Amino acid sequence: MDGENLRLILGLKLRQFRLKKGYALKDVAERTGLSVSFLSEIEKGKKYPKPEKIMQLAQALDVTFDDLVSLKLDEDLDPVARILDSPFLKEFPFHLFGIEPRSVLDLMAVSPNKAAAFIRTFLEIAQSYDMGVEHFLLAALRSYQIMHHNYFPDLESAAVEFVKRYRLGKEPPADLERLRSILTDEYGYVVEETTFADAPDLRGFRSVWIDGRPPRLLINANLLPMQKAFIIGREIGFNYLRLQERAATSSWIKVESFEQVLNNFKASYFAGAVLINQEFLYRDLNKFFQNRRWRGEALLAIMRRYRATPEMFLYRLSQLIPKLFELNEIYYLRFNNVAGTDTYRLTKELNMSRVGEPHGLGLNEHHCQRWLSISALRTLAERQKNGHAEDTFVAAQKSNFVDADATFFTITLARPLVLSEGTNSSISMGFLMDEAFKERVRFWDDPEIPTVEVNVTCERCGLSESVCGDRAAPPLIYEQQELQRRREEAVKAFMEQASLKSTPKRKRNLKTVGADEVS
Repeated sequence: MDGENLRLILGLKLRQFRLKKGYALKDVAERTGLSVSFLSEIEKGKKYPKPEKIMQLAQALDVTFDDLVSLKLDEDLDPVARILDSPFLKEFPFHLFGIEPRSVLDLMAVSPNKAAAFIRTFLEIAQSYDMGVEHFLLAALRSYQIMHHNYFPDLESAAVEFVKRYRLGKEPPADLERLRSILTDEYGYVVEETTFADAPDLRGFRSVWIDGRPPRLLINANLLPMQKAFIIGREIGFNYLRLQERAATSSWIKVESFEQVLNNFKASYFAGAVLINQEFLYRDLNKFFQNRRWRGEALLAIMRRYRATPEMFLYRLSQLIPKLFELNEIYYLRFNNVAGTDTYRLTKELNMSRVGEPHGLGLNEHHCQRWLSISALRTLAERQKNGHAEDTFVAAQKSNFVDADATFFTITLARPLVLSEGTNSSISMGFLMDEAFKERVRFWDDPEIPTVEVNVTCERCGLSESVCGDRAAPPLIYEQQELQRRREEAVKAFMEQASLKSTPKRKRNLKTVGADEVS
């Protein structure tokens, strides 16, 4: 344990022994000759006394020296020790949310039993949902993105400066070979393309970085040119932004620290900003939004102009639209599906809306089958089955989240994955259809776009079979909630009736008492 944790544990034990004796701080001060303020600082974990003073404290409290300095805590405080030694406290980025780790430790010092109970509950919930520290770190990153509306001016500026310095030009498409030469010439990399034939378990990876002199970047040869450009752009981002701590692979194998998570995000953001210029994309989107009718092919034409994949394109939109068009209520989803199966796996999400939150759930529930993300994957699989070999399928839908009483204009792009044969992916963006959206997007009321009632999961949805025939599971949770609601209403009605029945009787008693008193 580090020094701060050692101070905290000593403070917790000193306070615990003092309270067991029924001593106030001034009582211990009188027995030891130490000041009350100094003892208070020790108990708060802010100071660690010298050995001779610890001996004085042990004698005053009638405990041994080892009792005080031992790292062993009793059962009540054991959860505190567990959290102090956990990766969560060490890695969680408290500073991003204006919280100092010291504040968490202060809570433990001031009220250790309550803090221990809270921590024990927290850990039990995490274990029940099979949550590891990586879940908290990735959730922290999403919260960080939401706090900034997923737009980071410093990274945008760095991308602009990079493009200007190396004279890349703003017009798409990005020059893959030019980026490759920058990475090799400026940063001394060796860039190789491979199919990972010697490592079958890595065939689904887009890239592997090998540290050394020179550093090596292995890129999956089966990727599309723009995907390779993104991988190289991200690698340049790690170097150009001077980001040190990072993962070696394109996909997370193990999240070791929040610094890795944040640096990966920054380097990826930088690459997207270099490849898809903010100024030009704003111009293209503004023109697209002025159409009176939804034109999916026009959106695909913009995407193809930048030679971007659907994932890269819509994610870039999630960065720029909240800032440039002031449409902050959005969500972004990515689903994968093995064509022909009924399993749809949510692999990425960013929810920046206050309502209609389609989060990934750890309860083995079934996401609403009426989401455009899922229906588009079904449509794409059916078209593939019938011999259509299109690269990207585009669709739009007005998704009315019935429980949230909010409607989102949802755009979905679905395509087959390059590195996973037989697997399709859908990427969706949803925009809350508020007044701001209706002002900026002229095709919001296109009558050709269907309005579909949706919910979060089948298990929580009360739509009848006559309205929704797409259920993947019965509404068990909804029925439990409805039963609970009816019981609460029944208890309330019963108590009100009982109260009314008892009122006349009380009045009769009062009259009787009054008559007796008069007589």
